[in-house]
Amino acid sequence: MTYLLNDDQKNLLDGLSTILARLAGPERAMQLGVGAHDDRLWQALTDGGYLGVGREEDTGPLEAALVVEAVAGAGGLVAAAASALVAPAVLDDAIAGPVALAECDGSPLVRFAPVARTLLGIDGDGAVLVTDIGDGEIDTVKTTFGVPIGRVPDRIWDRGTRLGAGSGDRVRNWWRVGGAVEQAGGLAAALRLTVDYVNQREQFGHPIARFQAVRHRLAECAVLVEGTRWLALEAAALGAAPETAATAASYANAAAKHVVAETHQLTGAMGFTTEYPLHVYTTRAQGLTLELGGLEAHSRAVATARWGALMSR
Repeated sequence: MTYLLNDDQKNLLDGLSTILARLAGPERAMQLGVGAHDDRLWQALTDGGYLGVGREEDTGPLEAALVVEAVAGAGGLVAAAASALVAPAVLDDAIAGPVALAECDGSPLVRFAPVARTLLGIDGDGAVLVTDIGDGEIDTVKTTFGVPIGRVPDRIWDRGTRLGAGSGDRVRNWWRVGGAVEQAGGLAAALRLTVDYVNQREQFGHPIARFQAVRHRLAECAVLVEGTRWLALEAAALGAAPETAATAASYANAAAKHVVAETHQLTGAMGFTTEYPLHVYTTRAQGLTLELGGLEAHSRAVATARWGALMSR
């Protein structure tokens, strides 16, 4: 894996950044409100082909991950990870989006379920695809996690298409990568906001960014954000191999817990207001840490992938 973008990747992100600068951003997310879906941005990304780069001949999962990271960093209220990265990686044919990811026997509360046209669920070692979702079949649930969340009834999986043995593991691995990529983009944006704030906020006659303790805490956050990004991109580039996918997800969740706490503390009371855009990123980060069993499940998966034979003795 190279650590530099090639020309095609640069061009891809240049075009995407133009769209995101015009149609996304934390202010747009705040304008739409908690639990909204940005249909305008979704249509622009679809029309521009950005949600389909994972299926193109000259691009693939790594480029899809770069798209997801950029959308998350811009606060885009769309189901980019499931639709652009996970679904193309595990399904041969294109499906209608937005796509929502779920565990059939897990929590019925699913991100982006109220706006989904397709559900992709994990059922043991298999996966289930549901494409015929009725109007009003999924109830919207109010949460503080910043994205649309719905309650998926158990009966909906009974009419789904079974994708065969092993498909559940593929969905789970790519879901882990998608969540890590989202965390990378969102945490980086939260950190940038915090750095801007501490450079402007003055105390004792100086910007608080001048104080060594603040700098050290920001530096630690920067290390965690960069680690999250590169582990996530590596996992995408390596095809979501079980160990790399679980490692990326585990690290991302641990980083999120630390960075969310630090950015809110360093921005003080301002960081806890809905007028300041930090919550656009941190509420989503907290929601992502709950998926697929959270940090404990991801860490256990790392150990199983690396030492599974020894652990079974």
